[in-house]
Amino acid sequence: MLDYDTQAAHYDASRGGVPRAEAAAQAVQLLVPGHARTLLDIACGTGIVTERLRRPGLRVFGADASYGMARKAADRVPGAVVLGDVRQLPFPDASLDAVSAVWLLHLVPEAEAVVAEAARVLRPGGVFVTTVDKDAAHDVGSDIDAVLAPHLTTLAFDRSDRIEAYGAAAGLFPVGETRFAGHGQGRSPRRTAAALLEGQYASRIAARGAEAEALAEKLTALPDPDAPRPDPAYRLLALSRAE
Repeated sequence: MLDYDTQAAHYDASRGGVPRAEAAAQAVQLLVPGHARTLLDIACGTGIVTERLRRPGLRVFGADASYGMARKAADRVPGAVVLGDVRQLPFPDASLDAVSAVWLLHLVPEAEAVVAEAARVLRPGGVFVTTVDKDAAHDVGSDIDAVLAPHLTTLAFDRSDRIEAYGAAAGLFPVGETRFAGHGQGRSPRRTAAALLEGQYASRIAARGAEAEALAEKLTALPDPDAPRPDPAYRLLALSRAE
């Protein structure tokens, strides 16, 4: 797992920067009802997406558990960012019209608790908008995918059917979805190998230890190991609380 406090200074540049953030924010906006007056962006990171979620009549907040990330986000969204665990948000019950979570649930074994917490803070008619199937979005038919295919699991924390089931248990039901381009997020073999060895694909790829090392060698032996393959198209799912 990354140390997000130390990553904060250069995180945006390594994650597609402004083009990716704008694509994500525009997609979230499509799924947030026009009548919404408050939105909380959980695990907001540096706030690069959060600041682009603002629109007339909508008050936007951000929350992140990393001090380094939250501090950077506070520069972008002054007076609206709090330190907060996504499993125990510092907001009252039924106090928000929308909650967004971009590139979060694939990292969280306790995804069910996060969905339940989002449901807790939503008003009736409120909507939870979240990315799902994040790692699967990188399956673009490349040579990387061919190497990884025999090692894929069905254990992804953010698998869409799981998130829908968690939502249903918390009183949230699907009301829409969309996709957006992950600008600058096309994987290279070498970058994929490094992420694999760091355990970033732990819920998606079964290889561990020596098997993971052997798989990383296969990846770095591919042609043009530093050349990014095509960008992914990320999926956003909207779940709403009944009025």
